[in-house]
Amino acid sequence: MALVVRPARRSDAAAMAELINAIIAIGGTTAYEESFDAESMDAAYISLPQLVSCFVAEDDGEVVGFQGLMRSFDPDDPLPDGWATIGTFARVGLTQRGVGGALFAATLEAARAAGIDVIDATIRADNTGGLAFYSRQGFVDYDRLVGVPLKEGKPVDRIRKRFDVAR
Repeated sequence: MALVVRPARRSDAAAMAELINAIIAIGGTTAYEESFDAESMDAAYISLPQLVSCFVAEDDGEVVGFQGLMRSFDPDDPLPDGWATIGTFARVGLTQRGVGGALFAATLEAARAAGIDVIDATIRADNTGGLAFYSRQGFVDYDRLVGVPLKEGKPVDRIRKRFDVAR
């Protein structure tokens, strides 16, 4: 796999939506429960005012992953000043192939350039792959949100991990 990592463009939104919708359809590895279309993907990951960065990873011109980093904008879950939250998504069947690590290298550089002090990754407790990925990148646990209900009401804990950018 010859990955190319670059900033996401609006023209990537449909491919990014298709990629994440496949993950959502499987269930259990993302907090997202509603599918995206190109417009909602653009709004959430490309044109978001709080966006620090969004990178895509391509293999032979195909989007195989993306990672977004944004400043806090959730009034129900505010983060301290200088913090940003991250989301990482790799095409189904291509996890553990270096996609996330390649994306994180670019994201970390963008975080430093933007003056971000800490990156938060809040991951479903049942997403063992996601928890392992962020741990491999150097994130450490700092909190746990207990019993966050899914759309159908099932409670699922969320593990909060942090990466201190200055280290």
